Amino acid sequence: MSMHIDFPTRLPVSEAKARLQRLGEYLQAKHGIGVAWQGDEGTIRGRYLVVAIEGTVSVREGMVTFDGKDPGLLWRSKAKEYLTHKMSKYLDPAVPIDMLPSA
Repeated sequence: MSMHIDFPTRLPVSEAKARLQRLGEYLQAKHGIGVAWQGDEGTIRGRYLVVAIEGTVSVREGMVTFDGKDPGLLWRSKAKEYLTHKMSKYLDPAVPIDMLPSA
């Protein structure tokens, strides 16, 4: 089973990707979760507490999509809540990119 999140954005693809790369730096520094980019798609691997995180994030015009391994019934809503919160914060055009934490 997989977990899928679509997150609409008005940011240009290049800015959305730059902001997500910054989020990846934060996740690496804070939780040891690695994000590797190839084009406009990032591969995410790591652990947060007891939950294994594996998936991809892709950026296209008007949309950021996360597809990943479902962490199971007990963690699904927390995982979606966390990812949606982080994407809301990092993809908010009102927040300058240099104000977003990277570590």
